[in-house]
Amino acid sequence: MANLEEILVSEQVLQVPYSYSAGPVASRFLLALKEEKKIYGIWCAACNKVYVPPRATCGQCQAEIKDWVPLSGQGRVESFAVVHYAESIQPLPPPYVIAVIKLDGADTGFTHLLGEVDEKKLKIGLKVEPVFARERKGHILDIRYFKPI
Repeated sequence: MANLEEILVSEQVLQVPYSYSAGPVASRFLLALKEEKKIYGIWCAACNKVYVPPRATCGQCQAEIKDWVPLSGQGRVESFAVVHYAESIQPLPPPYVIAVIKLDGADTGFTHLLGEVDEKKLKIGLKVEPVFARERKGHILDIRYFKPI
C-alpha cells in the first residue's frame, strides 16, 4: 500500500478534436469579413438595437433577428487591457492590447485586438478603425486589429 503522503503526478495531453459550425448568422458575418472586408451588425426591430457580433435572437426580447445593417467599421474603445503573459491559445505573443470596441451604429461592444497604438496613449473613447488581413479565411481574425484614427 502506498504511503498517504506520497503525491502521484501523471502528466498527459488531452486532445479533443471537433468541428464547430458557426451557424447561418455568424457565417454570414464571417463571410462578409472575408469576401467584402465589411462589418455588419444585425438589428432587432422590436428593441431597436444593433448587435455586433450579430446573433439570431435578441438578448433583450428574445425576438428572432433578421435585418442586417452595414457599419463603417469605425468605433470607440469602451475598455482595454494590456496582456503581458503568454498562453498557448492567445492570438499574439505578448505584450498586446485587447479591447472592447463599440462600433458606430451598434448598441453592443465586442472584443478584439488593438494595433499600431502606443500603450501610453490608450484611453477609453479612443476612436479606432479596422485593419483587415491580406489573406482572409472567414474568421474573426480577418480583422487583424483595430488601429487609432
